[in-house]
Amino acid sequence: MLIDYHVHALAHGEYEYSLAWIEEYLRRAQAQNLSQIGFSDHDWFEDRIEVELIKGVAARPEFDGLMVRVGIEVDYKPEREPEIRRILAQKPYDFAIGSVHHLGEWMFDHPDYKDGFLEREIEEIYQVYYSLVERAVKSNLFDIVGHLDLIKVWGVKPTTRQENYFLKPLLHVMRKAGTVVEINTGGLRKPVREMYPSEVLLRDLFAHNIPITFGSDAHHPEELGSGLYEALQTAWRVGYRKASGFARRQSISYPLSEIRRGIS
Repeated sequence: MLIDYHVHALAHGEYEYSLAWIEEYLRRAQAQNLSQIGFSDHDWFEDRIEVELIKGVAARPEFDGLMVRVGIEVDYKPEREPEIRRILAQKPYDFAIGSVHHLGEWMFDHPDYKDGFLEREIEEIYQVYYSLVERAVKSNLFDIVGHLDLIKVWGVKPTTRQENYFLKPLLHVMRKAGTVVEINTGGLRKPVREMYPSEVLLRDLFAHNIPITFGSDAHHPEELGSGLYEALQTAWRVGYRKASGFARRQSISYPLSEIRRGIS
């Protein structure tokens, strides 16, 4: 039951939906032994997301046994909440990922702006980031929190606080909201060379009964499923025995045991 719920077929706008492009993703999913793939392009391209095209390709006999879902990743800013509600109501999405990529106008995870970490206090950056994640969860707009500790993307971390210090106020908020947190392996391909969240944070999530799902943050078929076996092993080691999938914005729980037996 290997699942990948963070897949960007449009990447950062350099690709287009087509029958051949979606077929390439689905064939790659089969080759990677995925049982579910969830497309989740950025809301910046909402007008280019073609739910019917994806579902049409997925319905072909050669893709029997592969569950295909269509969601969206939304760049959360508090002032965007009315706009986000409109976006999520436009199309029949199976799931919505809420992610924080901006602190104000600073897109901190973009390589052109990483020097912003040199211009600010690191503890303050982390505090502001996690306060925005908390607001995203409290908005009840999203099913999944995207790359929970993305703020570490460049490997810059506080030196005066424990790794989980800034997460602690969020734990009860996420538990109360029923929010799912993804284990996002995209960080393994970034300078930080870690999954989001770290194993330390994942243990806190497990202790608070916060459900998980998995995503590779693929922006090309070759990245699909990347790092997911490692993510699964980490989740199992921490104590997780279930993962969440989605259909029509409803969470569905799946056992991890069969996958774990296959890769141990």
